[in-house]
Amino acid sequence: MYDSPSSLQEACVDFICENLEALCETSPVNASTSTAEGESETELTQTAAAAVAAGNRLVFRDNDVYFHSDISEQLLTALSEKGKLSDFRMTLFDSSTTRLRHVCLRNAGKLTTKGLRVLKGHKICTLEATGLKVTVNDLIGCLGEWTLQNLRTLNVARSTFMDGSRYCVVVALSKLRNLQSLNVSCTEFNRHGLEIVAEDLPHLESLDISCTRVDDIRPLRKCRNRLKSLTMYNLKVSSCESVIPVVLDLHLLRVLDMSDEKDTHPFEIFTPVHSKVAYFLKAIDRVPHLTSLDISGKDDINATELRSFLQHHKELCFLGLIDSDVCYDESFTNPRHPDYNDQLVVTGTATEAQILEALRRYSHRPQYVQKCLYNLFRLTPIFSDARVDVIELVLPGMMLHTQQFGVQMAATACLYNLTKGDLAYKIHPKILKRVVELTLTAMETFPNHYQLQKNTLLTLCSDRILQDVAFDKYRCARLVMNCLCAFEDASMNRMSVAICSILAAKISTSETSMLGSQPQYMKKLLAIVKSKVLTKSVDITIKFTLSALWNLTDESPTTCTVFLEEGGMALFLEVLETFQDESAVETKVLGLINNIAEVAQLRSRLMVPEFLTLLRKLLHSSHIDVSYFAAGIIAHLASDGSDIWSVTSGVTREQLLHELGEVVTHWETPDGEMVAYRSFHPFFPLLTCHEAFQVQLWAVWAIQHVCTKNAKRYCPMLIEEGGNVILHNLWESSTVHPNVRKISESILDVVRQHGAF
Repeated sequence: MYDSPSSLQEACVDFICENLEALCETSPVNASTSTAEGESETELTQTAAAAVAAGNRLVFRDNDVYFHSDISEQLLTALSEKGKLSDFRMTLFDSSTTRLRHVCLRNAGKLTTKGLRVLKGHKICTLEATGLKVTVNDLIGCLGEWTLQNLRTLNVARSTFMDGSRYCVVVALSKLRNLQSLNVSCTEFNRHGLEIVAEDLPHLESLDISCTRVDDIRPLRKCRNRLKSLTMYNLKVSSCESVIPVVLDLHLLRVLDMSDEKDTHPFEIFTPVHSKVAYFLKAIDRVPHLTSLDISGKDDINATELRSFLQHHKELCFLGLIDSDVCYDESFTNPRHPDYNDQLVVTGTATEAQILEALRRYSHRPQYVQKCLYNLFRLTPIFSDARVDVIELVLPGMMLHTQQFGVQMAATACLYNLTKGDLAYKIHPKILKRVVELTLTAMETFPNHYQLQKNTLLTLCSDRILQDVAFDKYRCARLVMNCLCAFEDASMNRMSVAICSILAAKISTSETSMLGSQPQYMKKLLAIVKSKVLTKSVDITIKFTLSALWNLTDESPTTCTVFLEEGGMALFLEVLETFQDESAVETKVLGLINNIAEVAQLRSRLMVPEFLTLLRKLLHSSHIDVSYFAAGIIAHLASDGSDIWSVTSGVTREQLLHELGEVVTHWETPDGEMVAYRSFHPFFPLLTCHEAFQVQLWAVWAIQHVCTKNAKRYCPMLIEEGGNVILHNLWESSTVHPNVRKISESILDVVRQHGAF
């Protein structure tokens, strides 16, 4: 039906990430750590000293655990991507128990040299350490001698070269004599650094200087006989005349990226590379080996000249044209056009294929991501089937640019169209979980943006997501309640209360108390109910709102108290009087009041003559669910032997008990399950109320009902909480009412049949 679940190895690595504390323990550092092959004694001393200074390290509880390179690298990457990597957790990757050759530390801002020194014990061939706060020089200082001599690929994008004196220091790069690929994009790397790597890295073939401080690329002429890939996205140069001639001199180039962002140089202090791209395209006999060309964001591209360039570069298989009108040219969009090349991959915004390829390649470029998502949105309504491939291209850009409103706005709109309705049932829960997590992050980041919040509610208001997907439901409920309070919008109100009505039943009692104890939430929910009373309208919104209130008060005395303090009881009396014989409304109202009745110290607040009169009437309702909850309230009130009955008029405890016994005795078992319980604890005081068998009768009837309708859930719960012992005592006692004993025996039989004993 949908994509296969994760592989067993992926699932295991994910489990380890989420349960490190259970699988590992803290151990004193062993100062006699063995020397890694090729590591000098001086370096060993430094490593051991740093480790001892740290005091402890993380080790697997099982001393025999050793991870080969694939698992070690996968675990390190997963911890990094989940934001769970710290200096202490880096100590888990000691070379005595793990092996790292290809290291990936994405967004590694939490790491210092204390944690990075563990790399010294490994022989590393490729190293990605993006978003570091320590300098790149410090990172290189944490590498072993073998790695310094053999490292082939280094990616330090979005890290820093600035030392304590705020000077850009790149001299450590010279130690990597065999480096073939270097990515210093989005750093302070400058022309001086470019001169150093061009001079001191004799094997350098691939270089990414995008968004750096390099303002002159002429030092690259020293690499003309070895450089095969050059990326300089959004590079600002002081003299554009020096750019294209240098590029044309790099005759071995296979990959060239001169892409740019429009409107990023408003004062024209620097000249963007794109201003002379037309000159480059006219040089049809240069860079003959080019296979990939990115000229996105250029405004001086002539379609005819571009087609001529392509005809003279037959090996070209990728062309970047984002933010350029030429991507709409028929030669790139119409397969029947004589110049159309189905072997040429194009990024742009003209077709679905162009947009998806752009999302695949440009996830780190927020302006491109935003443009692609806005254009993708216009296509999503016509998708007739689930498109997991598209969702997986939307999520990376959304994750990388959480603070970019344009990206989040477009992404949330796309995700709704891609997961709405029945489409969600064809998408694996692991994908939907990522959708929800990033949607909640967008809600959290932009709480005051109406349309974005509406987009997120549209996505979350899905039975498939709310019922089948594992995510932080308390966080979701809290954000949705914030949204409910922030905006006066009927459709948003409807979605918010629908989501909360479901989530409130799925979070813990402590979490419902945290939500319910917020007066602003309670006021808003009660205000919605009040508005429906005034208009006498029974719609889906009031039903969801009542359900949300019911679930929020379930086994939560704090929420029940806030409900009463905010005038909820008087309002609910109005509801019962206004919507008489509306069983769906009556059931939810009585269900909430039943939650209040379970709290002994709050029962006196329910002893209102008008309410008790109405309660007697509802006890005899033809709707068994209404009668059931009315009976439950009476049972809890009658179990209280205090003075609360002395302040009432018109009805006595004895009268209510008599009517309660008569009604429960004549109930017929309903077809479906009427109610769900978090636990049986509220029933136990009723079961031991020996002076009023009618109270016991309602309690055993209620327990029997849920145990027979959903034995798998409730029979084990009854055993775990000790309810079976109380029932067994009732069954054995000769003084207990025969009907109570009979039902108790029936429940125990059900429990035995389902193997709960």
